[in-house]
Amino acid sequence: MRAFIFPGQGSQAVGMGTALAQASRPAQDVFDEVDEALGQNLFRLMRDGPDDELKLTENAQPAIMAHSIAVLRTMGFQLSDVAQFVAGHSLGEYSGLCAAGSFDLATTANLLKLRGRAMQQAVPVGQGAMAALLGADLALAQKIADAAAQGEICAVANDNDPSQVVISGHKSAIDRAIEMAKDMGAKRAVQLPVSAPFHCPLMQPAAEAMREALGYVVLETPAVPVFANVTAQPETDPDMIRNQLVEQVTGMVRWRESVSNMFDGGVHEFVEIGGKVLGAMVKRTAPDGQVTSVVTIEDIETAAKEIA
Repeated sequence: MRAFIFPGQGSQAVGMGTALAQASRPAQDVFDEVDEALGQNLFRLMRDGPDDELKLTENAQPAIMAHSIAVLRTMGFQLSDVAQFVAGHSLGEYSGLCAAGSFDLATTANLLKLRGRAMQQAVPVGQGAMAALLGADLALAQKIADAAAQGEICAVANDNDPSQVVISGHKSAIDRAIEMAKDMGAKRAVQLPVSAPFHCPLMQPAAEAMREALGYVVLETPAVPVFANVTAQPETDPDMIRNQLVEQVTGMVRWRESVSNMFDGGVHEFVEIGGKVLGAMVKRTAPDGQVTSVVTIEDIETAAKEIA
């Protein structure tokens, strides 16, 4: 079985989608539709930068989604003909839901614009932070987070793979976690260049904003089951998906478990659509799984032959 997987924040880069749009009318149509939906020339920002503006959460999230969907549409497959599941890392879950037909493209772009803005506004700049704990599994990361909290928020945000876990919370608590991580058994701890502490309880205002927004949009049954970040289980029920997307804002991204559950359930081929970030995580979690990253027009042509 095969799963299509969709990258999250951090996979954006100036120039993304430029060559694809030149080579593919369906890709250019995706970028045009997203620009129109947002009332913003997002594709020009993706193509030309500046980098610091593209990195802003409210721009990066719809840009990464648009790039993934542009790649997928250029591939030209009917999703349900070639994949049994989809999954996405954080905002990538929205890309997966768009790919599976739960949200239309314009709705997805607007939801991610709102999500990015709400996440950025939830915590004043400088008060939150995130750090990657390398050479640490979930249990060790949780011990470090608990020890560093000292009355503040310090939570596991992303359980990425058996050797990489991300923590999130108040900056002072994250600073303490970075200081104590090595002594507690992690290989090293690295503060991440992010503008807000995602996937922790400090994001509750953003969760409420998403609850309200998701209450107004049409969410169809996906063409294939979508693995939810917050449960690491496949889901097809629109009301459950709606609730899980709200929980996802403050909840842990259970990516390692999602990959492990997919592999144990018979998914042995993972195709990353629009990025090269998730493949390494998949290989560290499911070493026997086959991973393909599809980004460029050359990648698409190769994948089309292998998948057809």
